[in-house]
Amino acid sequence: MSVVLLVVGVVIGVAYIYRHIVVKGKRCTSKAKLHGKTVIVTGNSTFFFSTALLSLVLSLSYWFLSCEGTVEGCAVSLDGSSQVVFMQLDLGSLKSIRSFAESFLKSEPRLDILINNAGICLQGQTEDGFGLMFGVNHLGHFLLTNLLLDRLKECAPSRIINVSSMAHNFGKIDFDCLNSHKALGLGTSFIRLLQIYCDSKLCNALFNHELAKRLRGTQVTCYTLHPGAISSELGRNTGLFLQIVLKPITTFFFKNTVQGCQTTLHCALQEGIEPLSGRYFSNCTVRDLFAKARDDAAAKKLWEISERLCGLV
Repeated sequence: MSVVLLVVGVVIGVAYIYRHIVVKGKRCTSKAKLHGKTVIVTGNSTFFFSTALLSLVLSLSYWFLSCEGTVEGCAVSLDGSSQVVFMQLDLGSLKSIRSFAESFLKSEPRLDILINNAGICLQGQTEDGFGLMFGVNHLGHFLLTNLLLDRLKECAPSRIINVSSMAHNFGKIDFDCLNSHKALGLGTSFIRLLQIYCDSKLCNALFNHELAKRLRGTQVTCYTLHPGAISSELGRNTGLFLQIVLKPITTFFFKNTVQGCQTTLHCALQEGIEPLSGRYFSNCTVRDLFAKARDDAAAKKLWEISERLCGLV
């Protein structure tokens, strides 16, 4: 009995330490004030609104863009009077992205920070025939960034944040599949679903790597990051039974949405990180990437394919 109690005590102790050190993590310490500046954030509702609310606590004036993956979305403007303005965007539609960018550029003279945060883990195709996770997680943000890039340069110093994941470490880019099927991979199994998600997160890291090279000398900087395992709505499309089974685990071992947006806020707001443009952050700390996530040739190739698929060339 004493051995069993000892084992239980060790397990509880390890879980407690994990929760309070790894799950809780560091917090963004920036005291930056952004009154009069404009920020766009793409994101799925819970994570997005936590970022928005925390920003208000920091007394910031923000523009926000929320995208529900492939169906609906809105942009929220929180100016000094907390006025909210809704705009629609579908990151799974090139037409919708172009329409949003056109409307935004006509109505807003500034863009100071662009946070490409939205992500899905779901099988299917976009309306343009791209693999769903490739189209939403990477290609939609690629096009949105390029359409807004001139405005970011005009308002420099400005920042672009590309939210990736540690899952990128398990990703790979099958360029033959991209060229022939406009998707990162084929197959419908759960394992293939996870693999393609990891591939899309590697795309985020490679996009950031190439973007940083192209932004040199512009005073526009970019960063990619792992926000941590977050109990958000990324898995909202999984079965109800699986959600119920996993709920106690995700509640205890995953970050809540306020904790999960800290590294994003760090990259968006922290003073003095401009020399780290192109780098990868986790837990509000710069980290080294594996070679495949900073491969110059792969990053350039992905950029060129993305340009072609988006109709930018």
